[in-house]
Amino acid sequence: MSVGADVRLLGASDIRNIAGRIGLRPTKRLGQNFVVEQGTARQIAALAAPRSGDVILEVGPGLGSLTLALLEGMAGLDARLVAVEIDPVLAAELPRTIADRAAALAGRVDVVAADALALSQLPGAPPTVLAANLPYNVAVPVLLHLLAVLPSLERGVVMVQAEVADRMCAGPGSRVYGAPSAKLAWFAAARPAGTVPRSVFWPVPNVDSRLVALARHDPPATSASRAEVFAVIDAAFGQRRKTLRAALAGWAGSAPGAERLLRAAGIDPGARGEMLGIADFARIAQVPAGLWQREEESS
Repeated sequence: MSVGADVRLLGASDIRNIAGRIGLRPTKRLGQNFVVEQGTARQIAALAAPRSGDVILEVGPGLGSLTLALLEGMAGLDARLVAVEIDPVLAAELPRTIADRAAALAGRVDVVAADALALSQLPGAPPTVLAANLPYNVAVPVLLHLLAVLPSLERGVVMVQAEVADRMCAGPGSRVYGAPSAKLAWFAAARPAGTVPRSVFWPVPNVDSRLVALARHDPPATSASRAEVFAVIDAAFGQRRKTLRAALAGWAGSAPGAERLLRAAGIDPGARGEMLGIADFARIAQVPAGLWQREEESS
């Protein structure tokens, strides 16, 4: 019998029993909607596709539905899992659940009680794969933070609100393309990876969910820093309906200054931010800061 066969996944009744035993009342503040359907947990684990040598980072393990599915997928592999949980009660309970339902693999798991938004380092080898059921209200900030502070992450799969997934996967010109889309494109390629019905959660949320698969790539070649590029993105989408000449006026010091900067970067000042890709924003950010000022002084 394989080690994987010794992993017993959680079902709906198991989830409710554990919650009742520890006195858990799911809170909207922490975005606590727990997966109670084993097929969905296995679907996410399959998309994470653990390989020998991987260290999987699971954010928001909750009561352990996905954790156990990931362990099942790790059977026979030289892989580890780090689970980061913001709720200290859940973080304390998870090792007990793993010991009870995946005893042979318990030694491969580290549970860290922490806020993923404040995470800077993790125990052991750096993580290579991200698997997460992210709270709807902080999904994009958490994802961008993790990709920034954990450059070892190579790929991943996240479950997020359907509208957030659409924004994450959108490209320039899309109606839902915006600052989150452009910033995520700095780090990784994002693609839709499936839908998740509301019925697989407890409690049942009032929004639909989708899966997004991520593959890290190199950022665009630029002399500008990520912070400088992101500042341009924020300015461009801060006034979405305005042309870049107008939207970047505050960032560049004036509308004429913005126009000169955009022309120097080879960007049409009459375009809008939603038409630009991450390489375009990087080109704008790297234009020498004094260029348009020198031009203004000489005119």
